[in-house]
Formats: sequence, C-alpha cells, structure tokens
Amino acid sequence: MALLEQKNVADVNNVNTGTEIPPNVTIYINNLNEKIKIDELKKSLHAVFSQFGKILEILAFKTLKHKGQAWVVFEDAQSATNAMRQMQSFPFYDKPMRIQFAKTKSDIIAKADGTFVPREKRKRHEEKGKKKKEQHDANQAGIGLAPAYAGAYGATPPLSQIPYPGGAKSMAPEAPAPPNNILFIQNLPNETTPMMLQMLFQQYPGFKEVRMVETKPGIAFVEYGDEMQSTVAMHGLQGFKIQQNSMLITYAKK
Repeated sequence: MALLEQKNVADVNNVNTGTEIPPNVTIYINNLNEKIKIDELKKSLHAVFSQFGKILEILAFKTLKHKGQAWVVFEDAQSATNAMRQMQSFPFYDKPMRIQFAKTKSDIIAKADGTFVPREKRKRHEEKGKKKKEQHDANQAGIGLAPAYAGAYGATPPLSQIPYPGGAKSMAPEAPAPPNNILFIQNLPNETTPMMLQMLFQQYPGFKEVRMVETKPGIAFVEYGDEMQSTVAMHGLQGFKIQQNSMLITYAKK
C-alpha cells in the first residue's frame, strides 16, 4: 500500500495524471524509444501529430533526466485533445506512447526556452527579473514559438519548387493506375525518411514496407498485403501534411 501511495505521489510530481490537468495546448509524451536521436525524434513526432492541427513547437532533450520524453505544443487545445485521445498507446518506434496534458505553465517549457538562450543573455535576464518574467509569460502563451519551429524544420519551400523532378506535370500520373496493393506517394519534403513514413502508414492493417528512391527525392512507395488495405490507407492519409507539404497518394503503376 505504501509503495502504491509513493508511486501516485511520484506521478503527480512529474506531470500529474491526465484527469487532474485541464485540457491545454501542450501534450506530454513519455515511454518513447530512448535510442532515437533527438532530431529524428522531433521530425517523426511532427509527422505523426501534425494531422491534428498546427504545431508550434516540439520539445525533447538529450539529458538523462528527460530521455524518453517529449512535449508537443499545438496552436489550440482542441488539437491537443484530439491528438491525445487518438494517439494514446500508438506504437512509435516499437513502443506504445503514453500521452497526458502538460501543465498549462509547465516549468519544463520555461527551462526548455532557457536552454536556447546564450549564457551572456541568460545572465542579463537573471539580473532583470521583470524582463525575465515577461519573457517567461510570453513563451507560455506561445508567442515566438513559430520562429523556433521554422528553424527546427526549415522554411517551407515555394510552391513552385516541386520536389519531384520533372515539374508540375509529373505530380500526377498521366492515366490513373488500377487499384493494387502498392501506393505511390508524391510531394514529400526532401527531409522525409522511410521511418517517418512507416510511422504514418503502419497504423493501417496490412502494412508491409516503405521504399524510397534515393535519386528521386519527394516520392516513395508503400506496400500493403492487398488492394483493399492499400485503399483504406490511401483514403486515410490523402492530403496529410508533412512540413506543410500535402501528400499526394495514388496507386502505383505496375
């Protein structure tokens, strides 16, 4: 009984439980695979969670204390709520995600903002308590997070820059291929990795593998067990945005 009480207290001290924290724009995720590099982890989290709404910031740290954890800051609370409900226990890098609402004014977010401030500037902030408080409040309200996001994932390329070589006419097949078990994915950002696509497509039954063409960035092939399974995945992810690029999904030509 004492051990159970001690565990409950520890849970509350760390993040609290989802039922005790009111819905807000930030979700806290733990039980993440600690072997994944931070940059890849952030990009994969963005790929998985951007379907629920605009993401202002993703926070993850290399420190031992914060390994296996991340914070995703959405533009609105409804997006965060939908993400938490639908992605609870989602198999992410072979481990089920555990998701809760973060504290509205989480200390960890304030500390995260501080880690990106140069030491000299941080010292000046400490000497100016009022200015530091205003900076803290602004950060908690989400002001200034969008530029940080742009720096982490890169600016969105102009619409005229089509990732798929060959220009706009190549974005769609000349004649639609008949339904089959392999999907052809286009308009992917150049930074897209096979693992990021696997995170998205493996949530649909029958998923087999992702194949990318190294010489042709912006496209990929995803194979399923049969055409019915591939069709379900195509309808489910058609237009899904990765770094502001909407995926174009068709059946592959055989």
